[in-house]
Amino acid sequence: MGKAHWVKALRFKALRFKALWFKRRLLMASVSTGLVSGLVFALPAGAAQDEETNVQNLPPVEVTAPPPSTARRSAPTRAVAHVGAPSSASPKTRIYVYPTAPGTGRGLDVDKVPSAINAVDPGQIKRTGSLNITDALRDNIAGVNISEATGNPFQPDVEFRGFVASPVTGTPQGLAVYQNGVRINEAFSDAVNWDLIPTAAIRSVTLVTNNPAFGLNALGGAINLQMKHGFTYQGAELDLMGGSFGRIQGSAQWGKTVDKNYGVYAALEGLHDNGFRNFSQSDMRRFYADVGYKAGDSEFHANMGVAKNDFGASATVPAELLDKYWGATYTTPQTTSNRVGYLNLTGKVDATPTWTLEGTAHVRRYEQKLVDGNPTDTQECTDPGLAGLLCFGDGATPANGTNGLPLANPFASGTILGEIDRSSIRSTTFGVSGQATNTDQLFGHDNRFVMGATYDASVTRYNAAAEIGTIGENYVVSGGGLFLGPTGVPDTVAGPVSLRTVNQYNGLYAMDTFNITDAFAVTAGGRFNVARITLEDQLGTDLNGDHTFTRFNPVIGGTYKITPELTAYAGYSEANRVPTPLELGCSDPARPCLIAAFLVSDPPLKQVVSKTVEAGLRGSRELSIGTLGWKVGGFRATNYDDIVAIPVPGRTGFGYFSNVGRTRRQGLEAEINIKSPTLQFQASYAFVDARFLDALSIGSNSPFADGDGNIQVSPGNQLPAIPRHRVKIGVDYAVTDVWKVGGNALFVSSQYLVGDESNQYAKLPSYTVFNLHTSYQVTKAIQLYGKIDNIFDRRYATYGQFFDTGAVPNFTNGGAGFTDPRSLSPARPRAFYAGMRVTF
Repeated sequence: MGKAHWVKALRFKALRFKALWFKRRLLMASVSTGLVSGLVFALPAGAAQDEETNVQNLPPVEVTAPPPSTARRSAPTRAVAHVGAPSSASPKTRIYVYPTAPGTGRGLDVDKVPSAINAVDPGQIKRTGSLNITDALRDNIAGVNISEATGNPFQPDVEFRGFVASPVTGTPQGLAVYQNGVRINEAFSDAVNWDLIPTAAIRSVTLVTNNPAFGLNALGGAINLQMKHGFTYQGAELDLMGGSFGRIQGSAQWGKTVDKNYGVYAALEGLHDNGFRNFSQSDMRRFYADVGYKAGDSEFHANMGVAKNDFGASATVPAELLDKYWGATYTTPQTTSNRVGYLNLTGKVDATPTWTLEGTAHVRRYEQKLVDGNPTDTQECTDPGLAGLLCFGDGATPANGTNGLPLANPFASGTILGEIDRSSIRSTTFGVSGQATNTDQLFGHDNRFVMGATYDASVTRYNAAAEIGTIGENYVVSGGGLFLGPTGVPDTVAGPVSLRTVNQYNGLYAMDTFNITDAFAVTAGGRFNVARITLEDQLGTDLNGDHTFTRFNPVIGGTYKITPELTAYAGYSEANRVPTPLELGCSDPARPCLIAAFLVSDPPLKQVVSKTVEAGLRGSRELSIGTLGWKVGGFRATNYDDIVAIPVPGRTGFGYFSNVGRTRRQGLEAEINIKSPTLQFQASYAFVDARFLDALSIGSNSPFADGDGNIQVSPGNQLPAIPRHRVKIGVDYAVTDVWKVGGNALFVSSQYLVGDESNQYAKLPSYTVFNLHTSYQVTKAIQLYGKIDNIFDRRYATYGQFFDTGAVPNFTNGGAGFTDPRSLSPARPRAFYAGMRVTF
């Protein structure tokens, strides 16, 4: 950290509430970081509580101030950080820091961070009433947008600045996600399964931008989750809620510090939801626990988690079906089953007053099973020489069974055929990392140097198979007991897959923040990534491959504290992501595959490189109504050799991955918020302009496609599924000491449909949603609360794409063909929820 000008607390003011049971003291502290007041409440002993945060939603770090010195530049000393440490005789104060590397240790003084500050605290998470951390990200970070490409609210896509972290296998991923310093993008496709994250156990969330230290996939940034433990959370809490669409959910958490040296924490969550769509039941079960040990300036933790979740209705729906019934589904079954278990070990040692050493080791086991009913390219053979057989694709290529022989056609002539695609992913990941931080002065100036190394290895087994069946008038696919084997001569175009992949990711990073003056700091560094991906076909040799990617990504930036309440920042960085095993196994346009099912080829893909510049201003100020925080910033990120998934027209679900040249994402983010004991207000605006920079021709089901099924993308065309404007407003007000009311509004502008990269079709309409919530403190231990989502019952879609209108008839229109090429993800209608929270 820079030379500390530790400022003692400005004032102590006792607050007395009318309720006899409730007393608390408010400590207003202002430190030289310029983020001024953090609010720290002392609740009744033993009562469960989340840490109060400052105006930028960051939890405090308690530090021991260095002894005073008569010389301006004395021998190197530093403040020693203690997160949630018990008080002692040593003088202490609280500061606010921001992560600059994946480790779990203390970050960098926020005034020295040369990028935007984006954070969410436990109070904001709790106000959503959701077990989905993505809801809190959407409501509280200006640039975040949520869409439901899966059609299930518990498996959303998170889009930030035009980059996506999605649970959908096959979505090109542009955000890295870390939990307690461990990257949790899944090994096979870099997908992010938000449903596996234990939301109740989250201590803080930061969205770090312009920083290559977070490794692969951090093109648009890294979402950094820090979890609770016994030193940061004490007490117990039980939370139960129920409401519309059969929702029943509950969570319990408990934390305790034992003899000041040991901390124990555990959280349990469960949810059942019938969903508003047909076949859309969801069930989630999650458990998280942490055991910590602290001695002096050393701290060690062992934490583990397990989850078992099942979801239905994970797909978009033709717009014409939604016009008839908002809860419609298309070609079911559509089910997803996710399982995970993990163990993380972390340690931090202050080896000397200026050297801190950190280390992590982790193991993770992840399993996913998908069952997906679809239209099929298997049909009655039209070639007279193949009468009585089933063919694939063109009516003249026999469809083979698993025994390699042509499949006889057991279905009556004119039967509408479909298929049930089943796939499974089983991944085991092991990793270790180490980091060292030094705060010795350099040339008589304060300096912070961080260096670290990471190693992760994953082994994945991927299997897929397709069962041919029939599609009924309710769009349910019934299996016929016929399983598709290797089909196509000389090249296989369909069939079962059994693939083993090995990922080895190595990273070495270093970053230095040098205080040229007390107000002006410069940060520079970089990370060197090495990735090796090996594919081993378990049924043949078509998928075999061995790929190695290397890249050094630099970063440079600076901050200048213009006044005690105003800081300017600017920075430039580069980041990369390597093709995933899924993308490498499906990248030949001449031999497309069923995305997330059939993999049939293995030509090379280039890694994606993103170059980003961002700059802005941020500040805070004490007002009579509370602490005011604000920020405004701009960014521009250019991707080189960007990878997109390209569909094959007329072949439902089939496509391939390809490098498409350069794309650019640029925009503006602005936010203002107020925090006080009685009022919390937040308003933000984000503008994102995402475009192709190179011309290309790609396949599409667009009605504007040419005779070959291609559309022509021109430089300057906007990227689909990225709304340009996002406006968010939220307010919470304490009407009395025990009654609070609040609400929020969200506006998302129109966006192009996926498949309309040429920007010729009408956009998916914009939408505005209003939500309300309230809580009442019945006693010191019991709180009742309720909320209404989508209070005006708006019907809108968060995601849309084109589909093959001729694959299956429109049974709701007498079996005629579909005329609207859009397939949409409908948002949840108005919903009412009520719950009770009990603390001990």
